[in-house]
Amino acid sequence: MCLGIPGKVVEIVSLDEHRAIADVDGVRREINIGLVMGEEGGISVGEYVLIHVGFAMAKIDEEQAADTLAAIKELGSVFDDEINEFREPTPL
Repeated sequence: MCLGIPGKVVEIVSLDEHRAIADVDGVRREINIGLVMGEEGGISVGEYVLIHVGFAMAKIDEEQAADTLAAIKELGSVFDDEINEFREPTPL
């Protein structure tokens, strides 16, 4: 199963290359932020995004991020699978 998982943008690596570092439950990984850069206000460190296969698909607020992560964690092994997949680098 491949879910969108919420993460917090902790570093902008390169706006020109649409690269940032996101933190999901203590796991950090590079993601592509190109799809959310055009949203109102762009994207900044400290904001939350919904991540799917290494791409930030949408900006979400902190409450949505916490609620979504809690719901995924309740799924048990699904969360474990998602967080393990998040650990693996994805070519951007």
